[in-house]
Amino acid sequence: MSDIMLNPVIPSPCYVCEESKLEHNLQIMERVQREAGVDIILALKGFAMWSTFDLVGKYLKGCTASSVWEAKLAKFEMGKEVHAFSPAYKPADMDELLNLVNHISFNSLGQWQRYKEQVLGRGISAGIRLNPEHREAETELYDPSAPGSRLGIRVADLAGADLSGIEGFHVHNLCECDSYATERTLLAVEKRFAKWLPSIKWLNLGGGHLMTKKGYNLQHLIDTLIQFKQRHPHIHIILEPGSAVAWQTGSLVSEVVDIVENEGQIAILDISATGHMPDVLEMPYRPMVTGAGEPGEKAFDYKLGGNSCLAGDVIDTYSFDHKLAVGERVIFEDMIHYTMVKTTFFNGVEHPAIGIIRTTGEFELIREFNYQDFRNRLS
Repeated sequence: MSDIMLNPVIPSPCYVCEESKLEHNLQIMERVQREAGVDIILALKGFAMWSTFDLVGKYLKGCTASSVWEAKLAKFEMGKEVHAFSPAYKPADMDELLNLVNHISFNSLGQWQRYKEQVLGRGISAGIRLNPEHREAETELYDPSAPGSRLGIRVADLAGADLSGIEGFHVHNLCECDSYATERTLLAVEKRFAKWLPSIKWLNLGGGHLMTKKGYNLQHLIDTLIQFKQRHPHIHIILEPGSAVAWQTGSLVSEVVDIVENEGQIAILDISATGHMPDVLEMPYRPMVTGAGEPGEKAFDYKLGGNSCLAGDVIDTYSFDHKLAVGERVIFEDMIHYTMVKTTFFNGVEHPAIGIIRTTGEFELIREFNYQDFRNRLS
């Protein structure tokens, strides 16, 4: 964690992306592309900070979008390849998407048949999403291969289908997984969908490849992809990570607004778990706090709570070496991916600003939010 996070020039609350760390992650991904001969694109559902797209676009091939608005963001802010997947497209979606995308994947055979004639002849490569019925994600909420999943076509439902016009398969069943999960997934795809592999041009392995995490076996990922390509030299591989792009690239700066007592000390912050870091409650998970430890590990325990009226707007209990004071900053680490993209204006709580620490060490405030932003989302 950079000491600059404590610099008073940075407002509170604020998401702060560190440009040098983002570029380091992108360089790792560029190595995978180069050595494995694959394409990596940014999944906007995980990281859509378009003020960094000039940098991201220097390394990655483009973006993948799950909606018309994301596709527009990819097209107009990065200007490289745009791939799309959605659980279901409305006719109005299709009218707009076909002017924005290079690749489009369909979640069901019914959707493909409905829009097939619109897609064909436009130079857009079409694919379908498969459900490999192979589970790797630890959290059920994020497991597309869980029983009863609405995502992807099972092999039993593909039998006898007319796939004329389909050029690729889209498989996404990972969530912050290692390279061995990728290898097992590829083997599952080969086992279940072997009869169709000779007829496709590309295989999109989705996201969840946490290749920028410390300890990730990058060489194993590269070797796994190369070996698959040796077995299927006609298939081009695409990866679309979200978390891995922005992994450990920045933090959420907050400060203590009040301290109350109820079976222990409770520090109320100027951020909201439900509004500004919802995965803390949804997964749930415990974010790292700079300088803090587990309960009882250090001298002073504090439950950290948000500033909304939701009773459950609580992050967790942390211990500190000193007593917290009103106005003191609390820094939540690794808060750039799957945070800004999921925020709300719930309860009218002040929305965190967005800033970048440039490679020069200087802080640049990119965006602040105000009452008009809150008002304009309502009617």
